[in-house]
Amino acid sequence: MFRKILICLILLSGLLALPFYFRRNEELPPAADNADVLVVVSAHNKNIRDEYETAFRKYYRAQTGRDVRIDFRSPGGTSEIVRYINDRFVNEFRLAFEADPANGKWQEEYAGIFNDPRYSGHPVRKKFLASDVGIGIDIFAGGGTFEHQRMANYGYAVDGKVKERHPEYFAPDSIPAEFGGDKLYDPQGRYYGVVLSTFGILCNYERINELPDKKVPEKWQDLSDGKFFNNLVLADPTKSGSANKCYEIMIQQCMAQAGNPETGWRNGLNLLKKIFANARNISDSASGVAGDIARGEAAAGTAIDTYGFAEELWSKHCFGKSKVVYITPKGGTAVGADPVQILRGAPNRKTAEIFVDFLLSEAGQKLHCFTAGSPDGPVKNTLSRPPIRRELYRKEHQQYMFRKDYDPYRSGADFRYRPQWTGKYYSLLRQVIKSIMLDPRQEMQDAWRAILAAGGPEKVPEAMQYFNKLPFEYSGAAAAAASLRVNEKNSAAQVSGVLRQWSVHAAENYRIAERLAKEGR
Repeated sequence: MFRKILICLILLSGLLALPFYFRRNEELPPAADNADVLVVVSAHNKNIRDEYETAFRKYYRAQTGRDVRIDFRSPGGTSEIVRYINDRFVNEFRLAFEADPANGKWQEEYAGIFNDPRYSGHPVRKKFLASDVGIGIDIFAGGGTFEHQRMANYGYAVDGKVKERHPEYFAPDSIPAEFGGDKLYDPQGRYYGVVLSTFGILCNYERINELPDKKVPEKWQDLSDGKFFNNLVLADPTKSGSANKCYEIMIQQCMAQAGNPETGWRNGLNLLKKIFANARNISDSASGVAGDIARGEAAAGTAIDTYGFAEELWSKHCFGKSKVVYITPKGGTAVGADPVQILRGAPNRKTAEIFVDFLLSEAGQKLHCFTAGSPDGPVKNTLSRPPIRRELYRKEHQQYMFRKDYDPYRSGADFRYRPQWTGKYYSLLRQVIKSIMLDPRQEMQDAWRAILAAGGPEKVPEAMQYFNKLPFEYSGAAAAAASLRVNEKNSAAQVSGVLRQWSVHAAENYRIAERLAKEGR
């Protein structure tokens, strides 16, 4: 009897041990209570966060002999994170200012001075830049270079000094200073690109095949085709910084094609109108767009390469053959960096520096682009993120890459981003889209439906004249941007009034366009 019980216990123990036996030895136990801590604010998804935690703990232990735990904070998308960081710094600097009686009484205008580079000589601005005021967060990770540059200009980001520790990372054949007109890292070290991102079109083959014209879109203009009416998914640029960057790229391409910014601005915004009018759904996030398309809720939509590739891989894993495909638009694929930066007053500064070093190291770069389970790759999740270091695209690494034939340094070579054209109007663009495309979306879609029913834009030129009306031309963009800045001469109520006026006028123009289209004019 005892022998039988012993055999049963051994078998039971074996069964209980199986999950641990098959678990990859790269997976570490939970961090110790006395582990060092790194606080990261990011919109990265759970797959990325989990792989960061596992790989960085191994790297950190090798570097320091200590354990580390990453405390991730995620208040929303990139736009929400930027607002969160700004609000926290405003509050923390005010508290620090008021804590020193020598500073005198806090004045409300200081909130618009301490973080504004235009006031570089002001004592309050100087005091902030000389301070170690922080918000309890070490790292801001993810988002585009525009938002990271803005944080740097405000003074919220500080020099990570990676170039001092690892100058070899920044050789032209490793991480170039810029590509396609966009900076890949800040010369002052206040942000560093970790991976590259391109913007393109994600398509669902099954939904495309349901359309009368089954041709897959190849360029941005194809998304404005009437066949996609009620068959696109797009992201809200006021919620997603990456989506706003994508729309800016479309306008830049139109400017380049037109040969001048004035005509290109008009063509670009009106292209966006038709694309938004075709939308079935407006998502709050860029990742939501990719998910909707993969589920078949729409035929196509704009996407970041990372999300597009991830859905391709998942679809292939589930069905044996991918039902979705990510397409780089002809002549309109800009390459940008997805950066990381250390925030002022980082409570765990040394740990933060090691984290940035890790992301730019060969180990950190392989984590982003190698398939799960490959040597030096992620443990569970293929992250499908193109590395910023050019060495990783060499032939010896291709067998482990998530997509062996993809190199954004090649695919983005035919597009050059010109920051002088639209860079200063990046924030203005998202407000314009909201005011003339999202707020009056119903009126816009009603007008577009009537235009398509009448035979298309060429059949009803008068209707298109009203559909294409804009609140201002490119030559008036600087004044329009100024009208949206709250300052001592321009109240928040006045700014809201400007935006409301744009929306009201756009809705009225769409209603006229609908009527003219129904009249065949």
